[in-house]
Amino acid sequence: MKIAKFALASALAFGLSLPAFAQEKLLIGSTSASSSHYGYFVSVAKLVNDADNGIEASVVETGATMDNLRRIERNQIDLGLVTTNVAQHAHAGAKGFDGKPMAGLGLLWVYTGAPQNVIVREDSGINSLADLSGQRFNPGIKGSATESTTEAVFEALDLTSDYVRGSTTDVVDMIKDNRVTGYVKSGAGLKLDSSTLDIATFTPIKVLSLTDAQKQTLIEKMPDVSVVDIPEGASNGIPAYSTWSFGVGVGAGANLSEDAAYKIVEAVMADTEVQGAAMASVKGVNLAELTLQYATIPLHPGAAKWFRENGYDIPANLDPSK
Repeated sequence: MKIAKFALASALAFGLSLPAFAQEKLLIGSTSASSSHYGYFVSVAKLVNDADNGIEASVVETGATMDNLRRIERNQIDLGLVTTNVAQHAHAGAKGFDGKPMAGLGLLWVYTGAPQNVIVREDSGINSLADLSGQRFNPGIKGSATESTTEAVFEALDLTSDYVRGSTTDVVDMIKDNRVTGYVKSGAGLKLDSSTLDIATFTPIKVLSLTDAQKQTLIEKMPDVSVVDIPEGASNGIPAYSTWSFGVGVGAGANLSEDAAYKIVEAVMADTEVQGAAMASVKGVNLAELTLQYATIPLHPGAAKWFRENGYDIPANLDPSK
């Protein structure tokens, strides 16, 4: 238990009064300090601290999602960065959690999405995911969440392809040289990422879309991903399409009180400038709607309280009271 919490508990146990300036000190797990996501969490801490609501937040550099979930379990941090797919694994006790679900894990909000864009050369003659059968195709950068998720999606949809492995630089060069038909790459919010735009500079591309039947299959078979509809304009000339995705958000355990969670979510949702300045993909985004779109586990009770009070309907699978 952290020192500040121990001091608070001791004071209450002995009936001592606390000074008026006492703050509840919370630790936020983030990721590597070199990541833009770390900067985002610094902005979150600023919002919480500036709200003057009795909470003092500090950011801790961590190993991202899996590390944060383990630290939440051990009560070493109070909240932290999670991807919605791994959060679902933790909630269900699946994959890396080996039949041991994390009791009390709840989602506070999602701040950005990571649509998994299926990019192919325009001159490839490929018009659907089914057309990738027998094609040299990169499912995602070697060792990435994109790679493993793509393979799981293809298996669920009974799709095949001739997988080619490699780094981002290798695969981009292979697509430009027409040695590989295409790849799957996380988008930057609703836009194509910089490596895809690099390819498109001299090599026309297209983005493949899920069919309605494929969307329904993924909804039924893969609760750890979200199916999202991307509007026209992901890049110049790219029409609207549908794909699978996961979100990046903030999770917390049962040790974070409903009151503290509510105050944190309230401060974050009221902001219109600070988070967008820290991370471009957050600018102008309705975080509440994004959360309901990407969430794969129930909201934390404190977050659910904020959503209800602000007029949002919480689906049954996201309602912590169900």
